[in-house]
Amino acid sequence: MSGLEDLYREIILDHYRSPRNRGELEIPPAHRAEGFNPLCGDEIVVYLELDDPTLGDDATVTAVKIGGQGCSISQASASMMSAAVKGRTLAEIDDLTRTFKAMMSIHESSLGGGDTDAGVETEEEDAHEPTEIALGDLEALRGVVRFPVRIKCATLSWNTLAQAVIDALGGS
Repeated sequence: MSGLEDLYREIILDHYRSPRNRGELEIPPAHRAEGFNPLCGDEIVVYLELDDPTLGDDATVTAVKIGGQGCSISQASASMMSAAVKGRTLAEIDDLTRTFKAMMSIHESSLGGGDTDAGVETEEEDAHEPTEIALGDLEALRGVVRFPVRIKCATLSWNTLAQAVIDALGGS
């Protein structure tokens, strides 16, 4: 599995060194949201522009830009997130966000710890599983769950994106 981990490491470093969609958008029509992780000092700024916010979940992201500073995980995750959401509807982004956050959640069985209920899905867990979505480069961040303190680094941009969506939809 070392080869796969090396590939994932390279993907993360590539997005950190050459972030996609770095910059700013004019406000308005774009909306700006800031995220901050006080535990480590990561900062993320997301600029989001929708084609027609009145469409709600059917609105499409026409432009997204990111800014900020922080560790390689937070900055790479923001870059990957910006590339993944551009051109998608808010409903698609919601599914993608749920899938990404599910991947980032800690389950003892997936970490190899503890054998209680390992591999057994309860009805409750199964009911909350997001629809299967291809994560692409975002898969490279899967290993972050082995370092629980870094999960907030990986999810910061997604939480900031959620705030930008709320702002773009008029705070509803």
